[in-house]
Amino acid sequence: MKKYIKAFAGAAILVIALAACKNNFPVDEDGLLITTRQECYVSNFELLGTDYVTVRTKAAVIDTTAQTINVEVLYGTDLKNLYPQFTLVTDAKLDPKITGKVDFSDLANPKVWTVVSGNRQIRKAYKVIVSVQKK
Repeated sequence: MKKYIKAFAGAAILVIALAACKNNFPVDEDGLLITTRQECYVSNFELLGTDYVTVRTKAAVIDTTAQTINVEVLYGTDLKNLYPQFTLVTDAKLDPKITGKVDFSDLANPKVWTVVSGNRQIRKAYKVIVSVQKK
């Protein structure tokens, strides 16, 4: 009888352990955790050259109400080969993803990225407006 109780107890512990390891957390198409956070904004922005050094003349101006980012770059910057870096609120993500260099040479048509909230319900498009420092 003790042998059966030990076997039953062992099986019960195994079932509980497997149930505890089951992943019940929702994830999105990128494998990122979907949370309950509704915040959706950019908190910092950086623009790097091909040498991964900033090309900004001063801090970018981020307007979370107008959803714009204004950044001035150094005179002579190669606008076709820049690496934008966004810092987002916790659990938010950027769409489209930045996978490499970005061409900002068409100053009349600012680039647009969308910030998606942690719960994936709120989307805010941010326009990145680049200007070049005067000589």
